[in-house]
Amino acid sequence: MPKILNNNWRSDMKNLPVPSVVRSNRASPSTALGLCLLALAACTTPPDQQTPPVVSLPQAPLADSLPSYRLQVGDVLDLRFPENNTLNEEVTVRPDGMISTTLASEIAVYGHSVPEATELIHQAYQQNHVVALPNLIVRSFSPTRIYVGGEVVNPGEFLNIGPDLTVSQAIARAGGIKNSADYHDVLILRKGAGKDSSVFSVDYYEATQGGKADLDARLAPYDVVFVPRTGIAQVYVQFQQYIQQFVPDSFSLSLPLRTTGIIQ
Repeated sequence: MPKILNNNWRSDMKNLPVPSVVRSNRASPSTALGLCLLALAACTTPPDQQTPPVVSLPQAPLADSLPSYRLQVGDVLDLRFPENNTLNEEVTVRPDGMISTTLASEIAVYGHSVPEATELIHQAYQQNHVVALPNLIVRSFSPTRIYVGGEVVNPGEFLNIGPDLTVSQAIARAGGIKNSADYHDVLILRKGAGKDSSVFSVDYYEATQGGKADLDARLAPYDVVFVPRTGIAQVYVQFQQYIQQFVPDSFSLSLPLRTTGIIQ
């Protein structure tokens, strides 16, 4: 039977010694379980899903200045004379590079910058006793054309608006250069107003991979960039055209082995 306490049990409890609290260094079961789960999650996270470190990459600076725009065939020009509005008019650069205005019928502005063309117009008007200096505004820019052929991925005609392309930019437009190309002797064919053409050579390899960016020549409108084959590639093409196509598929070119003791 349970022991029955007398009425003085409360006073007896007061006289009992108070046990000291013992503190343990071990974590509680719930805390230990949480730490284990965190450690397990860190170990099982794939490396490719972890947050990559933030790296500050250097940025190439902008060009200090771009080349002056040169007037092209098809550009629409707006002539404004602040001192005499009756002379204001809009003209278009003709296919021969000339413009015709009310007072001057033949002014060659093709290939000139806007300040140069303004001075040419001013000189032409002075011959007609007009001393007012015009303001020349390019209202519409006509795209220029360049042509890329030879050992490139996608040869053809390419349009461009803005600064003239360089050789490497034109080749990039054409999909890049083939392995069979002669990297050191890219040709530029330039046709001027006359019947004679000029031919220039550019070392594409040195300009793009040799660290000589100044060799990356800037093209003129209507230039033809031709990437020739290497000598080895040309020989292989000639072999395909003149020899291989006439050899039957069942015919194999081989030399007999005359080894002592095997073939007499």
